[in-house]
Amino acid sequence: MKNRNIPLIIAISLATFMAALDGTIVNIALPTISESFALSSTSVSWVATIYLLVMAGCVLIFGKISDIIGFKQVFLSGFILFTFGSFICGFLPEITGSFLTLVGSRALQGVGGAMITAIAPAMVTAFIPMNMKGKAMGIIMTMAGLGTAIGPTVGGFLTQYLSWHWIFYINVPVGIIAVLLGSRVIPRIQLQDRIRTFDKAGAILIFVGLGFLLYGFSEGSSLGWTSPVILGSLVIAVLLLGTFIWKELHIPDPILEVRLFKNRTFLFINLVIFLVFFSLSGISYLLPFYLKYVGGYSVSEAGLILTSLSVAMMIAGIIAGMLYNRIGGRVLSIIAAVILLAGYYLITHLRVDTPTSYVVACLLCIGFGLGLIITPVSNMIMTGAPRKYQGMVSSLTSLERFAPMSIGIAIYNIIFIQGMSAIAKHHDITRNAPAEIQLKVLTAGFDLAFLLSFLVGILIVILTIMARYEVHPDYLKEDSV
Repeated sequence: MKNRNIPLIIAISLATFMAALDGTIVNIALPTISESFALSSTSVSWVATIYLLVMAGCVLIFGKISDIIGFKQVFLSGFILFTFGSFICGFLPEITGSFLTLVGSRALQGVGGAMITAIAPAMVTAFIPMNMKGKAMGIIMTMAGLGTAIGPTVGGFLTQYLSWHWIFYINVPVGIIAVLLGSRVIPRIQLQDRIRTFDKAGAILIFVGLGFLLYGFSEGSSLGWTSPVILGSLVIAVLLLGTFIWKELHIPDPILEVRLFKNRTFLFINLVIFLVFFSLSGISYLLPFYLKYVGGYSVSEAGLILTSLSVAMMIAGIIAGMLYNRIGGRVLSIIAAVILLAGYYLITHLRVDTPTSYVVACLLCIGFGLGLIITPVSNMIMTGAPRKYQGMVSSLTSLERFAPMSIGIAIYNIIFIQGMSAIAKHHDITRNAPAEIQLKVLTAGFDLAFLLSFLVGILIVILTIMARYEVHPDYLKEDSV
């Protein structure tokens, strides 16, 4: 049984890794792409923004579809679409010379990415035995986190030594391997007990609502938070998402079964995973700026320092998989939350003269806490809901991984700027040299932003303590068969 599960875990891991990688690999290549098409930084950012918008809007929809038609069809179709989209992202703009073809190709790639990301955790829950779920989820969630973390490094290398087109071409061979492997190892499941209807109106509401929400947060800093476009986007998002929730509560087969959140543990654990990635967004977004402008590190040195977080995540993810079945999800998530909180506390003490070893220690602690908490929390969410909602709940966990990152970056950026403004107003500029003032003002901004992660970390610890380890009877039956 174990040997037969290994190829399946590899196929799912490839999916989560590549979809996560493509969420961050593009950012570092944007200046080069901007030069290729003679575009402003605002215009070229659509290469990254459109992928996240489409992913956010589609992920819950494909989770529901997988509950209707099965996981194998959605997974293979998604990877084919993702691979084809990756190829034309690199190929079509070169042939047509049009930036719009790149944006359109990224949107297509985002649809494929949503399909494979939506159901990866569900396939673990559906096909992997209960005694192996912890290890399998540990590997898969670690690969997803690793893809997000190393995206900028891989993207920078490919862009510098080959061309920006290769940040997309790199997906093609991996995609072909995953499709061939998946077609052989993913089981087909009987669908006679599965939900057959599809809520089209709900799909439109969630797609457009999430699109407006993430657009508002991602473009708020560049267009201005009081801009009519941004305010209008956020108001429309609230109205559409509010309508979506009301509608889902009044139909028998919703895209998102909102009633599941009446279970306190299910609500708390979903909040944990949302807050974990929200708090991480501030660290991953702001720390490179600290390393460059306050620490004085070169880009390559900063990249090496940041890899310590990825390494710690990988190691902790493997450990979490091994410990999950031994000590249980609740205990493991509490331990992980405390470690994560310790890392957030340490990082609030970064100063102008902080040594490199201290920064690395902070990142190792945060990375270890992250790697340790994602596996038990994801497993507790998946096994806490009825089996018929596997795809739906799986897509929800995927949305809770990348949507908070987009929202978090905007919020942390506001806090960072406000922190600098506050210290600049009250600092006695007549007593210090301009260079020293500049560093102190910058550090104040980082202090305030990182303090938010620490406060969120406290809430994460409280939620993990309040949550209980509950396995739905559907999986207890599976274990007794």
